[in-house]
Formats: sequence, C-alpha cells, structure tokens
Amino acid sequence: MELIIQPADGVAPLLAGINRAQKTLDLVIFRLDLTHVEKAIDAAVGRGVNVRALIAHTHSGPDKRLRQLELRMLGKGVTVSRTADELIRYHGKLMIVDREELHVYGFNYTASDLKTRSFGLVTRERRTVQEALRLFDADGARQEFEPMLDGFVVSPENAREQLATFIKRTKKSLTIYDPKLTDTQMIRLLQLRAKAGVDVRIIGKVGKRGGGLCVQKMPNGRRLHVRAMIRDGAAVFVGSQSLRALELDSRREVGLIAHDPKVTKRLQEVFEEDWAKTELGKKEQKQFEKDQKLATAENVLVIRE
Repeated sequence: MELIIQPADGVAPLLAGINRAQKTLDLVIFRLDLTHVEKAIDAAVGRGVNVRALIAHTHSGPDKRLRQLELRMLGKGVTVSRTADELIRYHGKLMIVDREELHVYGFNYTASDLKTRSFGLVTRERRTVQEALRLFDADGARQEFEPMLDGFVVSPENAREQLATFIKRTKKSLTIYDPKLTDTQMIRLLQLRAKAGVDVRIIGKVGKRGGGLCVQKMPNGRRLHVRAMIRDGAAVFVGSQSLRALELDSRREVGLIAHDPKVTKRLQEVFEEDWAKTELGKKEQKQFEKDQKLATAENVLVIRE
C-alpha cells in the first residue's frame, strides 16, 4: 500500500497511475481542472486503454462545468456516465488502474485541492480492488450497491457502522483530521473514548456538542480537505466522508481502512508535524522544553550534592 500526501506529492501520483494503465482506467470524478491529468487521460485513450469516467451529477459550482467536463471526456473517446440524483451528492474520488490498482483520494483532481492538506491511499489488494469495481459498475448502471468487504467504507451503505466501530476499538490514541465533525453519535463515541483515557486529538472543526474534546485548527492557514483517522498507531482511515450526518447518511462517499505499518507510521508522523504547529502544539512544546531544562538542572544539583 502507498500513501499520497498533499500538498507535498502534488499531481505526480495521479499522472503515474494514469500512465501505468495498459488496458482499463476507471475514474470517479467530482471536480477536475488539472490540464496535465486531462492530457494523460487523452494519451491513455490514444494507446488503446478503455477509459471510463463516472462524473458527479452535481456539485456546489455551476452544473454547466460538469456538462462541459462530460463533453470534453466524450470528445477524447472516454465512456462517460453521470451519477444518479438519488443521493444529495456524489462526492467520492476513485481511480482504478487495469482492474488491479485502486486509488482512493480525499482530494479532487483540482489545482486548489493539491495545495491543501489531504491524503490518498493506493492498494493492489485484490478483494479491495474488486469491491471498488463493483461499486463503480453499480453506480455507473444506477443500480443498488451492497457492501461485502469490511474496510471498504461507503456512504450511506456502511460508513456509519464501519467508522463507529473504528472509533470504539481505540485503546490508547486516536488522531483525526476532519473539517466538519458534527455528527452527534460520533462526537459521543469520541467523548466516551476520551473519558476512558484515550488520547483523542483532532485537527479541524468540531460541532458545539464536542465539549471536552481536544481540537485545533489546521495550522498556517492551510485548508484541510481530507477525512483521516489513525488508531493506536496500527490502523488508518482515509476517505471523503467527514464524521457528520450528511456525509455518513445522505451522500456517496468512499474511504478505506488499512493496517499497513509503513502507511500508518508515516500518516502519524504527518499528523504530529501538523499538531506541533498548532497553537496548542506550540504550548506543549514550550512546556516540554521547560520541563527538560528543569529536569537537567535538578540532575546537576543532585550530582553536586
């Protein structure tokens, strides 16, 4: 498994995935304005790759942009489907390369999103890739989708259950990136874990009922555009769904739960780097340095005595 870190990695992992495609390329698109990505898609069609694009039926911008995107894709020879309008919004971001490699992103294919703090996961685990293909095919055909694999998190079908379980299983520490954490059930679960002695830290925003939770804004004025959790240094969740009712119950959102040690370790490192730059993180560092100086002074005094 691979971890994509934005803004550090930029567009390179997206282009690498598209350029690796030899037979098929399946894309779920909510927003796309990256010229390099469109050129790579065009080149993939040119070398005989069967490219399919599932484009959201609506987003917060003018619908004509989605129609223009649809026409551009059709003009390149891409097979295009638009998502159904049964859900409030289709917000997942996926790419499947040659039916063997799955990319799940917290960011869109846009220049602005590549400047945010965001993440993506890339896996070649066969069952996970096949589950993503089932979702792509079902949504493309506007058919019902029934999740069959734990760890493949799909809103509204199984996200609430999967993410609640993820939180409940925390024993020692839970670190979270979430720009809109407002769901009453999820807040309550986090508060219960914190009361049980779990170190719960959140970068983002939490609703008014989140009293007692340790929350800090994303530092340096950077926009946060991912939903991610790291549990006990052993498991991670990365996806497009915030812990809020709208994204758990009423929209199509997609995420992955993974247990890859390298991915977990690196994601935790990035969180700690970001946390250290928050206001609370800076205070904690100053206190730590003060305690270290005091301990050193006390040790010197003991030696002299």
